Amino acid sequence: MKVDGKLEGWQAAAVIDEARRHEQAGYDGLWSSESAHDPFLPLMLAAEHTERTALGTGIAVAFARTPMQLAYTAHDLQAYSGGRFILGLGSQVKPHIERRFSMPWSHPAPRMREFIVAMRAIWAAWDDGTKLDFRGDFYTHTLMTPFFSPPPLAGPPPAVFLAAVGEAMTAVAGETADGLLAHAFCTERYLREMTLPALSRGLAASGRSRADVEISLLAMIATGRTEEEMARAVAGTRRQIAFYGSTPAYRGVLDLHGWGGLGDELNTLSKSSRDDKWEAMGGLIDDEVLNAFAVVASPADVAAQIRRRFGGLIDRVSFYSPYETGAETWDPVLADLKAPAGAAT
Repeated sequence: MKVDGKLEGWQAAAVIDEARRHEQAGYDGLWSSESAHDPFLPLMLAAEHTERTALGTGIAVAFARTPMQLAYTAHDLQAYSGGRFILGLGSQVKPHIERRFSMPWSHPAPRMREFIVAMRAIWAAWDDGTKLDFRGDFYTHTLMTPFFSPPPLAGPPPAVFLAAVGEAMTAVAGETADGLLAHAFCTERYLREMTLPALSRGLAASGRSRADVEISLLAMIATGRTEEEMARAVAGTRRQIAFYGSTPAYRGVLDLHGWGGLGDELNTLSKSSRDDKWEAMGGLIDDEVLNAFAVVASPADVAAQIRRRFGGLIDRVSFYSPYETGAETWDPVLADLKAPAGAAT
């Protein structure tokens, strides 16, 4: 499986250093996220200072933008990177779309399907000369003149990956996208019993097969080289699981395991006025829940645990560590994953 890293820094020098170091270490891709910063700008720097590493957004919020706006950005980054860009999209949740971005929210799965199809129609107008005449339920794009058309790409348009947790959005990924970004709040059981069947339904609807999409998993991992590091990692991971578990949109993962009551308790506590609510929420995540959502192992055993849980299910993996850590922890894990199964590193 391919192993991807994440751009953590936001100062120019830090982005350049991280991009170079990840490529030299052997990572296959680098993801830039959208939280407190724009997800696209760091990838421009990373593209300039790397040669082979794939560069993607993990994720960019689709509904905060229009298909035309994202079509331009992604098309440019595909050109600048020499064909290495992956446009990773996500829907976000209703309060953020309406109250943070002041954009419309409605029927997220159908809207996302149409968003991706519209964007592909725009790329076809630029790269193949196809007349732009997209008319949908949510988006309409019918005007494109030569002055506003970028030069055709030398290669294919950007790959589109879609983040999904629920079955409806996962089916959209199978129907329209080049890849699925599986959320960190995902267990092996949920991946097998819910995600893969929903993806297969989407693939069948579009006449495609599993070989036509890549599944990328953001794997939650609690690891450390000392007892103190491991304790910090476990505590941080419990808090992150609790944070995701308090979100109603992710309730289906808990329900599959019979932990719906935990979701209710976490959601109630997250809305409380307690000063220590986030710590208290982490305390509700027992060892059974922790080990279902996260690989909890020493660095020497992480690669084997990832292979045992997800080998044959996913095509790419990224390490998600909601605690402070560094390259000295992850580079050996990367080497283990890149080595042939069973080989010593």
